[in-house]
Amino acid sequence: MRELELKYGCNPNQKPARIYMDEGELPLTVLNGKPGYINFMDALNSWQLVKALKKATGLPAAASFKHVSPAGAALGTPLTDVEKQIYFADGFDTSPIACAYIKARGADRLCSYGDWAALSDVCDEATARFLAMEVSDGIIAPGYTDEALAILKTKKKGNYNVVQIDPNYEPSPIETRHIYGITFQQGYNNFEINESLLDNIVTENKELPEAARHDLLLALLTLKYTQSNSVCYVKNGQTIGVGAGQQSRIHCTRLAGSKADNWMLRQHPKVLGLQFVDNIRRPNRDNAIDVYISDEYEDVLAEGVWQETFKVKPEPLTREEKKAWIAQMHGVSVGSDAFFPFGDNVERARKSGVEYIAQPGGSIRDDNVIETCNKYGIVMAFTGMRLFHH
Repeated sequence: MRELELKYGCNPNQKPARIYMDEGELPLTVLNGKPGYINFMDALNSWQLVKALKKATGLPAAASFKHVSPAGAALGTPLTDVEKQIYFADGFDTSPIACAYIKARGADRLCSYGDWAALSDVCDEATARFLAMEVSDGIIAPGYTDEALAILKTKKKGNYNVVQIDPNYEPSPIETRHIYGITFQQGYNNFEINESLLDNIVTENKELPEAARHDLLLALLTLKYTQSNSVCYVKNGQTIGVGAGQQSRIHCTRLAGSKADNWMLRQHPKVLGLQFVDNIRRPNRDNAIDVYISDEYEDVLAEGVWQETFKVKPEPLTREEKKAWIAQMHGVSVGSDAFFPFGDNVERARKSGVEYIAQPGGSIRDDNVIETCNKYGIVMAFTGMRLFHH
């Protein structure tokens, strides 16, 4: 099949719409549902990310995409008991690829609502059973077991989008796009991200453990497929905060850092001890936790809305408790798709436990950025490679 007609483009008024190949067959097959224009944009961007992650690390990888940027990405390492609890994976059988997706979605469950899932490996029954419980628009993978496909075909009243892609497909070395009737052309970004990018450590502290190297690779690969400007925080083989599409570098760092802080706060004993009403839907539980850890929760308590969600009126998580809990974060890695122009980015990253940074370098203020890292003993590598994605 060389082309596939779509219902409409980005918006319902944008017709006609299709995906097609100038030469050869489409490298994908729709096994269920009818994916749309944005679905395919998410599918193809997310597939590139998980494929590259698997190649760079040798581990199964997954991503949760929304509006052509990852809400989360992760490697298929085992889940801790706390992670199972905060990602609502208690009681699920888990395989390496299932762990990867559970962590990718768990990185930012609010932003992953209605996501597009991507898997580097064949989707198995364990992954499908977890995905069946979540609000999601579709999935792309190199294959599906019979059991997994049967489960996914029951989702969304039988309309869940399931796409299989040829893992051996390689794109044309030249890509084109049209904006306002004008054709743009550029070489496909086939730059390979690997550990050699982390060799140029410019700070006094040059100790970069293997786990941090994996996390920095995950950050950089995530950034390669995130709408720029972008900054990514990673810990233990999963993104914990992605700041995408901001015009200011510091706003990227703050946005991603606030998401990383929320990821940490979700592990606070008060959050783990919340008693929800019976049969609460997973999205409602996500929203309730987000409000609980926000500065708005005491206002909600005052309005008496808590009875709709909790069995017992929760004791507020004070700002002092939040600050003290976040201060325990450590071993976090951060990547940036372009250079840090000022040391303020390092100052903000440090507040979320960042100890390792990878960024291109090249600012006229590199000395100031390096000096700020040295002040806190942070390790920083200059990759020399910008990773803009638009």
